Amino acid sequence: MITTGDKLPSVDLMKATANGPEPVASADYFAGKKTVLFAVPGAYTPTCSARHLPGFVDHEADLKAKGVDQIACISVNDGFVMQAWGESAGAGGKVDMLADGNGAFAKAVGLELDATGFGMGQRSQRYAMIIEDGVAQTINVEEGGAFEVSSAEHVLSQL
Repeated sequence: MITTGDKLPSVDLMKATANGPEPVASADYFAGKKTVLFAVPGAYTPTCSARHLPGFVDHEADLKAKGVDQIACISVNDGFVMQAWGESAGAGGKVDMLADGNGAFAKAVGLELDATGFGMGQRSQRYAMIIEDGVAQTINVEEGGAFEVSSAEHVLSQL
């Protein structure tokens, strides 16, 4: 599992944009910026839709006031799902929606989740990171079923 001080791996992701999903290398996306990245097990799932994504949308200005350049949500979903979910949540211009369709990023950082028992296949654990120039500064991984340390409010308290 990735630890504080580790450089994030370079993995191809899809970024939801107004023109549809566009490829982006994670190394390029995180380079030279202070980023808050949070991961969810799945788009449109209850906690993710009701609390996790909305918290970061609502606190976008607060996070940026503390020096954050960009906020990103990542999930093991395809780029079209991430785009639609971002639009439905009002994330446009506030939270970048990154699709890890094959779970390559989740696996590369050691935070994959076997959700086959719930019919969801391989997913990502719920977590939040503060990243500076591609290096993990803070990593908050939730215990199974919890939603505390990866919330926007908790991340704000760490900046």
